[in-house]
Amino acid sequence: MSIYCDKCGRDTTKIIEYDEEKAIARYTCKCGHTAEFDFHKDHNCKLSWKVDWAMRWRYEGVDFEPGGQDHASPSGSYQTSKIISKEIFGYEAPVFQGYGFIGLRGAAGKMSGSSGLNLTPKALLQVYQPEVILWLYSKNDPTHFFDFCFDDGILRQYNEFDRTLQNTRNGKGSDVDKDILYNAEIAGRNIYTVPMGWLVQFGSVVNFNPDVLEAVFKKLNTPYAKADFMERLELAKNWLELCSPESVNRLRNTRNWDYYNQMPESERKEVKILFENLSQNHYELDDLNTMLYAVPAQAAGVDINSLSAKEKKNLQAAFFKNIYQLLINKDRGPRLYWFLYALEPERYLALLDFSRPVTDEEKQEKQENKNQSGQNIARKFGEEEADGQNNNNNNNNLNNLKDFQVTVKPVKEEINIDAFRKLDIRVCEILKCQEIRKSHNCYKLTLDDGLDKRVIVSSIKHDYTPEELIGKKILVLANLESARITGVNSDGMLLAAMDDNQKTVVIFVDSDIPNGAALC
Repeated sequence: MSIYCDKCGRDTTKIIEYDEEKAIARYTCKCGHTAEFDFHKDHNCKLSWKVDWAMRWRYEGVDFEPGGQDHASPSGSYQTSKIISKEIFGYEAPVFQGYGFIGLRGAAGKMSGSSGLNLTPKALLQVYQPEVILWLYSKNDPTHFFDFCFDDGILRQYNEFDRTLQNTRNGKGSDVDKDILYNAEIAGRNIYTVPMGWLVQFGSVVNFNPDVLEAVFKKLNTPYAKADFMERLELAKNWLELCSPESVNRLRNTRNWDYYNQMPESERKEVKILFENLSQNHYELDDLNTMLYAVPAQAAGVDINSLSAKEKKNLQAAFFKNIYQLLINKDRGPRLYWFLYALEPERYLALLDFSRPVTDEEKQEKQENKNQSGQNIARKFGEEEADGQNNNNNNNNLNNLKDFQVTVKPVKEEINIDAFRKLDIRVCEILKCQEIRKSHNCYKLTLDDGLDKRVIVSSIKHDYTPEELIGKKILVLANLESARITGVNSDGMLLAAMDDNQKTVVIFVDSDIPNGAALC
């Protein structure tokens, strides 16, 4: 039972005394007011939730009550209120229908008033077309859980929606699909199924310029007009900027000399061959793809057909990674042959030509990067900023070292070098850090291990926020046997130090060390 304060009107009260014979309570409120409440004549109060629910069934004559599935569990609210309704109020409880929760993927929790994670329609409409929202509700059984995705799962949802819509328009859709899409229709609107993934991949490259993007689609022989994709382009831009800034693809302004200089000579030769091929020849789309896959073998002086599938894959993976780094500062990006074919060569050829000396602009950029790196180091160690003011935001890893107490243990059993060499400990970059539903301790970390993305689960939630982890580089035992932790498959384990009180400090490495570099 909660009493509403007769001064401030809120239920922020606490009963401090109660006379059972007179049914009079004395209460105090957070506002400072203290008073008495007579239950015989005062009515400005509310029952506890489960009693109130049962009371309202009888008062309002409720015969059907939908609610979250957790309410229908053996110890849930409905089962308790059902007994109260019959025994106290003499009313048969209504028929109950449980429904699944709507989750927020890329954010923690479920959509509910009590969780503090409410998501308004306006917020959803910044990344979802209204028809896609209606389709998600319509296609999922009310008893089933589904997610609104703020990670790359949203792209898969758009793809499925487009595929279903196209099949239905072509007469290939099932009756169920037709009914679902009927519920998702909005009068006066027409949906153009321009692939959301393309808008994300190519949109950022052309700085979301619709005229340039229209030309790109025309060149790819998919002539979507501006009118077809303008609405989705804005949603793609919102998603990239608000939810997945790490997915933005932008061409560099200058050559990436720092990355090029650390490449072995054999890989520099691949870049030279690619530049010459692109400068001297005009390729149609399929021919361009064939050429790209042949460059590593050409540079190695071997017949590509003589290589095993694994050898070809390893050569090509390293080559593609290098080109992405030279063009967009990332290890991966849009399909490379589409990317190079869609853009005008003059936009990227200069970024692959390292035969010319370093320009003044590149020297200036390198110096600016060096200065910025120095400022970042200063911030990490709490030194004064260039403006002379103290930086109070110390590096979290150093903060975690405060009060880090360790009882040093004896060295473990000796192993030989062969046993050590079996451990694949490599540098990985943290791309995403997500909370895991119902886990109080663990994060789901999506990593770039130099070859591909991998997911690991780590119990560092109490020591770090996602913002302190995303973009950092760590050491990971990559060939650890896969395990399922808190419902997520974990492929590896990060390296960290732990003190006697279970406090954890992650071992971060320099951001300049390439992803996939091995600990030796």
